[in-house]
Amino acid sequence: MAEMTKLKNKTQDNVSEAEWEVMRIVWTLGEVHTGEIIEQLQIKKDWSESTIKTLTRRLVKKGLLRTRKEGRRFLYSATVSQSQMMIKVTTEMMNHMCDMHKGQLLIAIMKDVPLSKSDIATLENELKAKEDTAPDEVDCNCLATGDC
Repeated sequence: MAEMTKLKNKTQDNVSEAEWEVMRIVWTLGEVHTGEIIEQLQIKKDWSESTIKTLTRRLVKKGLLRTRKEGRRFLYSATVSQSQMMIKVTTEMMNHMCDMHKGQLLIAIMKDVPLSKSDIATLENELKAKEDTAPDEVDCNCLATGDC
């Protein structure tokens, strides 16, 4: 949980779709130099080098990438894992929703998301453990009266 607090402190601004593209490359390749980021993104996107460098600088400023100079080039690495970022973004989104409807959302997402057999087994175990303390019905948290 301390890692999530650190992550929350690092990301004052939201991460744009374009910045996510940069982060996905860094997470996949690990420590990577600017040229590799540019090369990978230009295969997928019609972005200029200056646009990609700007995105990378923004991510450094937000604290999501760290930079290290090696000779004349810069190397970038992520300060947070992809899983940490995904959990943060999902938690923030869920915090804006009615508690009563979160279960329906999770069910819909689960139907569309590719899952390994290991993921399914873990989900089953987590659900089984949660079942013991789950209420019969989740209350609405939208209105002061609790009535949606």
